[in-house]
Amino acid sequence: MEPTPGTGTLAFNRIVLKLSGEALQGSKSGGVDADVVARFAGEVKDARELGADVAIVIGGGNYFRGVSEVGRQFDRAAADTVGMLATVMNALVFQDVLERQGVPTRVMTALEMRQVAEPFIRRRCLRHLEKGRVVILAAGTGHPYFSTDTAAVLRALEIKADAILKATKVDGVYTADPMTDPTATRYDTVTYSEVLERGLGVMDATAIALCREHRLPLVVFSIRTPGNLARVLKGEPVGTRVNQEEGR
Repeated sequence: MEPTPGTGTLAFNRIVLKLSGEALQGSKSGGVDADVVARFAGEVKDARELGADVAIVIGGGNYFRGVSEVGRQFDRAAADTVGMLATVMNALVFQDVLERQGVPTRVMTALEMRQVAEPFIRRRCLRHLEKGRVVILAAGTGHPYFSTDTAAVLRALEIKADAILKATKVDGVYTADPMTDPTATRYDTVTYSEVLERGLGVMDATAIALCREHRLPLVVFSIRTPGNLARVLKGEPVGTRVNQEEGR
């Protein structure tokens, strides 16, 4: 049975949720932690019940990263392709967990593999969202040299999302890495230009530049705090909002 959209007023009605592959592994050294994936799926279910259209882009770093020390030992194009396949593995796991929780879900891939998922076709993706299904967009852009961050921005623009919500292990954007620098302070808001000029590492430069060019809002928040995704959708002051600078 397809879910019925909620009736509340949301800050963002259609989102792309960006999850790192590492987030799915929890405290494990690799792979996925079933309990962590189930909790994240619960957050997505709550977002759907609020009435938001949800598309998800998941990284593959819990299995393989083309830019890792191991990945750099191989041809970059080949390593990136392996990384794209890793994102498909995560997408299929996440789909299974979501559907076990009663959330209709479709996986769409930038690399064609019809036996396991649908190819990404923009109009078909929009139709799934209109039907109330969660769509997991896997295999990045389908091309090497582009990160899943860039893929998330590209897909958000294609499906006319209201924002990208980047779920991380920290509660926003900091002046430095809060894991290593105790003096780091969190921004409530920051502009795209400041992110690029200060090298804040929110997303790669290509993704941030695309957001800035197309005035696409970005919210960075902690996925580890239960209920945070719903709070962001409701417009509560959670995490850091990356905005367009004045006059642009």
